[in-house]
Amino acid sequence: MKKVLLVLMSFSLLILAACSLEPPEWAKPKKKGNLEDIKIGLSVSTLNNPFFVSLKNGVVKEAKKQGMDVVIVDAQNDSAKQVNDVEDLLQQGVDVLLINPTDSAAISTAVQSANNIGIPVVTLDRSADKGKVETLVASDNVKGGEMAADYIVEKLGEGAKVAELEGTPGASATRERGKGFHNIADQKLDVAAKQSADFDRTKGLNVMENLLQGNSDIKAVFAHNDEMALGAIQAINSSGRDVLVVGFDGNEDAVNAVKEGKLAATVAQQPELIGELAVKAASDVLKGKKVEKNIAAPLKLMTKK
Repeated sequence: MKKVLLVLMSFSLLILAACSLEPPEWAKPKKKGNLEDIKIGLSVSTLNNPFFVSLKNGVVKEAKKQGMDVVIVDAQNDSAKQVNDVEDLLQQGVDVLLINPTDSAAISTAVQSANNIGIPVVTLDRSADKGKVETLVASDNVKGGEMAADYIVEKLGEGAKVAELEGTPGASATRERGKGFHNIADQKLDVAAKQSADFDRTKGLNVMENLLQGNSDIKAVFAHNDEMALGAIQAINSSGRDVLVVGFDGNEDAVNAVKEGKLAATVAQQPELIGELAVKAASDVLKGKKVEKNIAAPLKLMTKK
């Protein structure tokens, strides 16, 4: 009799364990015909950068237009915090996730968590290395890097010595902008130095100071974003050197710097449009419509007229 009871108890425990693998009801995807009931979870890499503030504003405006709610979390450029933030959004029962990854590899576990409970994921500006993403809404970063290199060649001629301020290691935007830049620069320019400054203005200043000390003949700098470019300009001004600087993003500070002749050029994205397109894509996914795997927002090289 005892053996029978033990078998029955073991069987019951197995059933309970299997049931516990099911996500709770609040975390299961909801099929809603009325998009006004939809809650979007938006995870931004950092809100201490005008570009991503504009991206967030684009999401909020389009969501409001469609009657959706948005819960926003700021990863503060911390990939571990971002993973926790996304897990928290899932706990809050969001219907769709919009993620602007700090690190494309690190965010993969959070994307997979959403996949496991059927919550669709849309990425903005940067991709995720693993997990199912419905679409990536971004500028063509490779093309933008090529545009920056072509501009430097146009202004300074072939063979000019240049430095490169790279973005956060592991971010897809860093890889893609660098790839595009080197597609041209490796053939027509002399890349004398490159170093990461994590898409940050203060780090851009500090890294540029070090690069200038070790490379007296640098004639131009390509920064993977405007924040680093603006930091580089501060370092260059302090050194009294004449170095052409090209940024990437087209944020307000950079556009003003171009107008004032301080920044030679910026490869201008449209962050608000990226946010808007991401919400529209999420809406289509929730309605069961098919979306493209990559949705491109146009780029434009901005220079002083």
